[in-house]
Amino acid sequence: MVGEPALVAGYALSGATVRPARNPDEVVRVWENLPPETTLVIVTAAAAGALAGHTADAAPLIVVMAL
Repeated sequence: MVGEPALVAGYALSGATVRPARNPDEVVRVWENLPPETTLVIVTAAAAGALAGHTADAAPLIVVMAL
């Protein structure tokens, strides 16, 4: 999970890998450093906006979480 710390932190309790990102630059940095075996990334709406234009390559499936 990638996004604002307050929105993604709790998912770590379920075993999800959580990558908090406080701003668009951090979101892009996290995205660019995902392990190659990553198949699914759940992102917050803000993180999805930050990734616009960065996910065109053969990327993992992206799901935007709704609150």
